[in-house]
Amino acid sequence: MSSMEWKYTLEKLEVYQMAEAFSDEIWFIVEQWDHFKKDTIGKQMTRATDSISANIAEGYGRYYYAESKQFYFYARGSIQETKSWLSKCNRRKIIESSTGTLLLDKAETILLKLNAYIKFVAKSPKHNKKLQKIKLSPINQLTN
Repeated sequence: MSSMEWKYTLEKLEVYQMAEAFSDEIWFIVEQWDHFKKDTIGKQMTRATDSISANIAEGYGRYYYAESKQFYFYARGSIQETKSWLSKCNRRKIIESSTGTLLLDKAETILLKLNAYIKFVAKSPKHNKKLQKIKLSPINQLTN
């Protein structure tokens, strides 16, 4: 494996790092709740939040873009689910309003970063068959 290949690892992917930190933050908040809140909203919100980075990781590990993209879309769904749980927490006054707003903003930022990453991967020659054909075409090589 070349030194260039080592530069691009899942752990260095910014959206993955953000999702991991976000899920840890949610975990430590929920950990402080009473049994009823943990057992109802807490478990589901924690699972949804953990699912964001888990699906990014699974998508990253897939070779073909179509497979990768499906897992990135699952991660997007988990972000939206997390936002729904956070909204419930705000309305039910389980978390302070300022904390809820901050967490919703973080979830939205992760969503925007994930969407940008999906677009980036879609345009990369490794994952885009149209770009591979253009790049590898002998006629294209002669005219360039």
